[in-house]
Amino acid sequence: MTIKKTRHEPTADSSAGVDAVESSARYHPQHGWQTGITMQDANELPAVVETTIGAFVDAAKSAFGADLVSALVYGSAAEGRLRATSDVNLLLVLGQFDPAQVDSLREPLRQAHAAVELNAMFLLEDEIPLAMEAFAVKFADIVVRHRVLAGSDPFARLDPPRDALIRRLRQVLLNLQLRLRERYVLVSLREEQLARVIADAAGPLRSSAASLLHLEGQPPLPPKEALERVVAELADAALADSLQDMSAAREERQLPPGKAGPTLIHLIELTRRLRERGERLR
Repeated sequence: MTIKKTRHEPTADSSAGVDAVESSARYHPQHGWQTGITMQDANELPAVVETTIGAFVDAAKSAFGADLVSALVYGSAAEGRLRATSDVNLLLVLGQFDPAQVDSLREPLRQAHAAVELNAMFLLEDEIPLAMEAFAVKFADIVVRHRVLAGSDPFARLDPPRDALIRRLRQVLLNLQLRLRERYVLVSLREEQLARVIADAAGPLRSSAASLLHLEGQPPLPPKEALERVVAELADAALADSLQDMSAAREERQLPPGKAGPTLIHLIELTRRLRERGERLR
């Protein structure tokens, strides 16, 4: 299955754009990356991922029939930028959630999750406006970073309301700050566990930075570049170093001895600075 891409050029109403394609990728046993592979096209995915997604989407078509309004992949898989810590995220937009249809998809989803850590969100078509308001930061990112696999594009003319995006941005950052503090206290004596916490912080930090710049009226940037821009404006070398360490944790699933604890402390501080900036939005 060749994934078709719905291209979303950055506009003044977008909260993020599409990251530039990296030139190489490391091997990951589930995703199938091999050291030294050059990605010429952002549409490319490892064969095992593309095959697994294709099989699952075919199973969804068979299960839901006309009730499958849309199937799309979002996040890093939509950009061909999977990392060792990346999940493969799919969204199925449905006309109805009928257990008689859903039951036949249970085994295909279980197999796909085991093969490539594929996760599926099941959203009814009439729930889209509510979801975009309730989870504005997440869906602002999905609006920009997704590829349609089947059906129509449910986000072609949608953008989260500004007030909902501001409110949700503040919630996401406060929640992240509290969670990172708790993780530091709980697992900082186990650096290998802390590295995964650091890697997992990249998603919310990057999408929040992209939303923040968008809400401030700045030109849209990809999430990773948006966070780099925000940190550069802070002119804090320790925070800049923490971004490099966070990227390393995503790639390697580990950091050099003695690095993880200080890096997480700096990310907690960065989250606080982002949240304070978000509180000034009107």
